[in-house]
Amino acid sequence: MGTTPTARRSAFPGRPTPTFYWYGENKERTKPGSGIWHWGIRCYASTDLYNWEDRGLIIPPEPDDPNSPLHPAQQVDRPHIVFNAATKQYVCWIKIMGEGNTQESTVLVADDFLGPYRVVRTGLRPLGMNAGDFDLAVHPDDGKAYYYFERVHSELICADLTDDYTDVTGYYSTHFPHPHPPYVREAPAHFTRNGLHYLITSGTTGYAPNPSEVAVARTFHGPWTVLGDPYPHDASGTSYRSQISSVFRHPHKKDLYIALADRWLPGLAPELAEPIQEEMRRHFSGDATEDASDTPFVLPPELLAPDTSIADYVWLPLRFEGEMAFVDWHDEWRIEDYD
Repeated sequence: MGTTPTARRSAFPGRPTPTFYWYGENKERTKPGSGIWHWGIRCYASTDLYNWEDRGLIIPPEPDDPNSPLHPAQQVDRPHIVFNAATKQYVCWIKIMGEGNTQESTVLVADDFLGPYRVVRTGLRPLGMNAGDFDLAVHPDDGKAYYYFERVHSELICADLTDDYTDVTGYYSTHFPHPHPPYVREAPAHFTRNGLHYLITSGTTGYAPNPSEVAVARTFHGPWTVLGDPYPHDASGTSYRSQISSVFRHPHKKDLYIALADRWLPGLAPELAEPIQEEMRRHFSGDATEDASDTPFVLPPELLAPDTSIADYVWLPLRFEGEMAFVDWHDEWRIEDYD
């Protein structure tokens, strides 16, 4: 946990020990020029969130089938898995980027979290839209599920899922409209606390980190109120050089929410990110130029094909002041320090 974990004892004395699963696209072979975007979906298991056991590829790549959505050259991103209590199946959605701004979804199901998974939908353009970064959310009481995704590149969508969680019903709402990147919101991370729905999102600047944004609502479909940047102490304007991926509540703690974020470019040279961060600072200060031009922000060429095989992760606890959620930097922190 954090950058240098220290605790090694059980975090749950006297309670049944849960198993946590941490999964994502496997980037170990994605060197520039390799032609490999992913090597399947890999999973790790832990009983304490400190020590992790590699459980291997729960969704392997299909290198022998160039037409498969799981072929290593396919731009597979951000798998999300939810459990459907009615069907007793685990449902995995995967975003797949194509040429230009074409982005589609593949949906898989399995009877066990660790697989095997089988594809039930591919080439899915939900609501006829290009669907980018996303999150899935399930109501804890009635089991109804929702799909938050970036409509490339314009706004964020909340869409109701079908009862089996493998498609959208057609009912949806739209939020956070912007004319173009870097302002368009992506990488939505949804969670609930004290009756409020939260979304933490990033701007759209490729692999380059940028400031994040917190919004709250009373329902899954909003309306959403933007509260601001959850990283106010990060002078670099890079969300600690990371991009939000998900937020989960620790099941055996009173109020511990943990933010997980991708650090796609661990060795990012500051001068490469400065133009992006300056543009985003103007956005948050109210001096943004997003309405002055319909021309999207252009990324430096050095950031278009980086070495993502060396990407790592940032795990940090959330802090709340009223409704606002903050992410403070800790060189080291312990689960045992939370009630």
